[in-house]
Amino acid sequence: MDIPRIFADFHNADFQGRLRLNCTGTIEDLAHQKIWLQDNLHLTFYSEDLEVDGIVQYSHEENVWVAVINWDEIREQGNLSTQGINMM
Repeated sequence: MDIPRIFADFHNADFQGRLRLNCTGTIEDLAHQKIWLQDNLHLTFYSEDLEVDGIVQYSHEENVWVAVINWDEIREQGNLSTQGINMM
């Protein structure tokens, strides 16, 4: 089974380095894919040409869902809008 890809703002991290999952793009992706956030849910988070796997948890300190990621495992995905296009 494929892990769902959800938008996340990599500049919206808390003091522990967890991505806050409260931006508009994240909420839209979750709604479109009918995903309900819950503790220990594995998702892939992307932003522009970056992607990383993470685990969802609830931050009781900030009352917001966050994703625990390993910042050293962020992958570059290239420009998604030009993938599959042959250039001469």
